[in-house]
Amino acid sequence: MNRTALVERRRMSPRHRPGASIAFGPLDVIVRDPQVTDVAVTCDGRVWADFGEGMREREPRMPFRDPGVVRDYAVQLCAQLGRRLDDARPIADASSEDGVRVHAVIAPIVPHGAAISIRLPDRTAATLTELHRRGLFPAEWMPVLRGLVARRGTVLITGGTGAGKTTLLKALLAECDPQERIVTVEEVRELGALPLADHVSMVTREANVEGAGAVGLPELVKATLRMRPDRVVLGECRGEEIADLLRAYNSGHHGGMTTLHADGVARVPSRLTALGLLAGLTPQATAMLAQGAFDAVLHLEREHGRRRIAQIGLLCSDAGAAGAGLAGAGLTGRPLSLWPGDGPAQYTRDWPRFAQQWRPI
Repeated sequence: MNRTALVERRRMSPRHRPGASIAFGPLDVIVRDPQVTDVAVTCDGRVWADFGEGMREREPRMPFRDPGVVRDYAVQLCAQLGRRLDDARPIADASSEDGVRVHAVIAPIVPHGAAISIRLPDRTAATLTELHRRGLFPAEWMPVLRGLVARRGTVLITGGTGAGKTTLLKALLAECDPQERIVTVEEVRELGALPLADHVSMVTREANVEGAGAVGLPELVKATLRMRPDRVVLGECRGEEIADLLRAYNSGHHGGMTTLHADGVARVPSRLTALGLLAGLTPQATAMLAQGAFDAVLHLEREHGRRRIAQIGLLCSDAGAAGAGLAGAGLTGRPLSLWPGDGPAQYTRDWPRFAQQWRPI
């Protein structure tokens, strides 16, 4: 079965509707709406949902009567996903195999009841063609995006929360050759339902009640290198796993992808430096590893509910910064193209060479 047919089959199968196995109860009608990306419940039982234009208050099928009901609902929701939520563990972050993510916090961390956040994956199995149709990027960037995948470029996707990093990551992975072996690593599973034939999806494990048995992202990233991967994909880089990831991307494992919270290509070096310090890397060591690790940086932004790739850039050496002892010493983030969301993109003089390098095969 080819990739297109496999994507379509999984899209149409009821078993692969995101969250199909989770009982959402009062929120079921809201959550099942294919346009909804996020649902939140505040401590007083008010419900908010994002239908693509920002969070707006919604009336659930059955209102939450009091904070106690909200708390009980949060506990039951997390229990369905195998996460404990009680006085001993008042914060839970859980996900389903198909990428529904639930975060819940109960009192006394919040004033009363519980605060619940539900993140829903893209229900349309979006391709790059579909994302272009939605206005995520201009048409002239399509060959570069496809070329980065086809020529096994290593890609760093950046942006804020809800900017569309994971959606773009899934669309890029959908462009991979069906014969490739892809290993994904995540703290909370969002890439588990990718329509890939040879795909291993790994997630971290929390410690048990005795405090033993935890498996973190650094251990999982190391494990990927023993699994004969064609691509190593880290759902989100957020801590000391950066050291193992950069070493993997510098040791012949091309075509990998990861996401990172950052507010622009120019800010990526300082973010990587901060994560490197958590792993015991000096700024100079992080800069040396990062420069050789990533072939492109794709930066996304979200404004007024609309998502777009705002910048495409590179990580380059900066001898001046290194000599001055600055944060991110020896590394600079350089945008090559900017797109405001309407009209033509703006290009630097280095863009033609970059675009030629990553033209589709």
